[in-house]
Amino acid sequence: MSGDIWVFRADEVKCILDANRALVIDAVSDAYKLHARQGTSLPHSTFLRFAHLPANRIIALPAYVGGEVETAGIKWIASAPENIHKGMERASALIVLNDPETGMPWAVLEGSNISAARTAASAALAAKNLYCSSEDDCIGLVGCGRINFEVALYLRDMLPDVSCFALFDLDQDRALQLQRCIERISPSAHVSTSPNLESVLASCRLISLATTAGTPHIFDLSMCPRGTTILHVSLRDIAPEIIGANDNVVDDLEHVCRAQTSIHLAQQLTGRTDFVKCSLGEVLEGRSLVRSSVESIVIFSPFGLGILDIAVGKMVCCEAMARGLGMRLKSFLPATPWSAIEEGGYSREIAAVV
Repeated sequence: MSGDIWVFRADEVKCILDANRALVIDAVSDAYKLHARQGTSLPHSTFLRFAHLPANRIIALPAYVGGEVETAGIKWIASAPENIHKGMERASALIVLNDPETGMPWAVLEGSNISAARTAASAALAAKNLYCSSEDDCIGLVGCGRINFEVALYLRDMLPDVSCFALFDLDQDRALQLQRCIERISPSAHVSTSPNLESVLASCRLISLATTAGTPHIFDLSMCPRGTTILHVSLRDIAPEIIGANDNVVDDLEHVCRAQTSIHLAQQLTGRTDFVKCSLGEVLEGRSLVRSSVESIVIFSPFGLGILDIAVGKMVCCEAMARGLGMRLKSFLPATPWSAIEEGGYSREIAAVV
């Protein structure tokens, strides 16, 4: 082993992601299917919180993806909602990739772009497999930040027949900003802002919730059209009573039943989880979602699995290196073991540094 580490900056990562959305979808889909076949290792993520800054958090997501990816690693992602009022991104992240055989880290990537892309790809995959689209349908985007912009990009690729978007955000300026962004990338799309959440729920059969809500604020879905699919990306928007009364799909039941997500609250309320029909990985593997009825609402609640970051991160590394991108930090790691001190090798390394 050389002890070298590759480093990929945000602009390099975003360049690869923007040019290869189909590869991102493939990486996410393959990771989900491998997870359904138990070809991954996925410990619980760890939340670091701050007593004096209760809205802020940093999460560590370790994971291993087998198969052709054969890579381990961790995403270290911070969320500080007040950043948006400081002209900064809400989320910032690093991803470290390791060789499972030796444990040695070999790449470090800017991670917020990967995190946003894999989240949007996950939502788009769910939409493709859980939602029956038609040309007259409109996509509702609730929460007008970076994540729903990425969701719009991936839904445009996965559902090309749908070109109408209805937007809602508590901050009207953010809704107008997202409207301009979508119109710029899809000039033929019909994009409008909605006066309230209820109007989006009533007019759209496919809805993506990507807010910063920490507790449920949606207590009624009776106005939704029959067969509505909700991409519950932000996890804590929907009241547990509503979760328990509808058909639910998750990415991983054990993971999503924690951290006071709406699914977790519904489990605590009912003492059961049979309102969760299956995982998206199982759907992608060929298992059909059995709806309660043709009119039932399907809610997809993805906890956000670290396996997706590792799989997409590995793809980004391979594509970036093929293009000659990235910076190689030579001899970042020790090139010789500590025991080499007997032959003077380790001492020579120290002397060279000093």
